[in-house]
Amino acid sequence: MDSEETVVAEEEQAPTMVAEPKKKADRKKRQVPRYHVVLWDSDAHSYEYVERMLRELFGHSPEDCHKMAETVDTQGKVVVLTTTKEHAELKRDQIIAYGKDDLIKICTGSMHSTIEAAG
Repeated sequence: MDSEETVVAEEEQAPTMVAEPKKKADRKKRQVPRYHVVLWDSDAHSYEYVERMLRELFGHSPEDCHKMAETVDTQGKVVVLTTTKEHAELKRDQIIAYGKDDLIKICTGSMHSTIEAAG
């Protein structure tokens, strides 16, 4: 009995274009633009109001709230948070909607807040 040998030729494959995954060091981190939430001074709001609002809306510590209240009073404005644009807009709107200071008779509404691009 003769043994037949079968030879299978390997098919030549065309090279495929597959992008190599980028190494972590090669990847550029996409920077999300940051925005400051700015609280503006108002003579119609008490320190107690400012500190309570900052604790309730931002969760800052009592010490940080007091420092921010002093800064807005002495410098006219203070950055209370730096975050994404959407979050900054939300927090600005919450400050504006917070309501009047019941401790100050001449107070007619909330404090003023704006957002600005963080340098």
